[in-house]
Amino acid sequence: MAIRVAVAGAAGRMGQTVCRAVEGADDLELTGRADPALDTPVNAVLENADVLVDFTVPTSAVANAREAVAAGVHVVIGTTGFDPAELEGVSGANIFIAPNFAIGAVLMMQFAVQAARHMAKAEIIELHHDRKVDAPSGTAARTAALIAQASGNGVTPPIHSVRLPGLVAHQEVLFGDVGQTLSIRHDSIDRESFMPGVLLAIRRVPGLTQSPVVGLEHLLD
Repeated sequence: MAIRVAVAGAAGRMGQTVCRAVEGADDLELTGRADPALDTPVNAVLENADVLVDFTVPTSAVANAREAVAAGVHVVIGTTGFDPAELEGVSGANIFIAPNFAIGAVLMMQFAVQAARHMAKAEIIELHHDRKVDAPSGTAARTAALIAQASGNGVTPPIHSVRLPGLVAHQEVLFGDVGQTLSIRHDSIDRESFMPGVLLAIRRVPGLTQSPVVGLEHLLD
């Protein structure tokens, strides 16, 4: 049977892209679109859903997830700018959170972790469209935390945020050491780049053995 999917934030640019991707997948069925712009609250789309995908805003993502889980609906969250710890201990269904659903972005973070073990210092530059409400981005914050953990010194690298029209999602991690530098960069030039990861999360979230899970790398492994 197809996995029934509802999308919160369905009128937004990411939400619209997710809806199209779900509709184009043979094993998924789009059963609901929630968004204030559509006059449709989240609770109106939960009854017919197995999974809720949330691309809303930080102030509503946690409440949406709690409401979905209470209804026995699994949640995939792409919204950033909130602390995933707020969803610790929430039971009734599974929650998966990813600061970035692009496969290349996950690889960028993994390569940065490898480099952090050997290079002296790092800084992060993240660039996004001018309608992104949080800064730094969730991807940059997670990258910084992973680098601090991998470096052995616990130092969190500085993050520089850029918000301009014409951008989608871009991040560069710069490493410096004696007489050398290393640059690791990922660019999403179209929101379609996130869809393989979103669809993977939808398919995998019902079978998670722990919740919440943060980071697409856990599903790739």
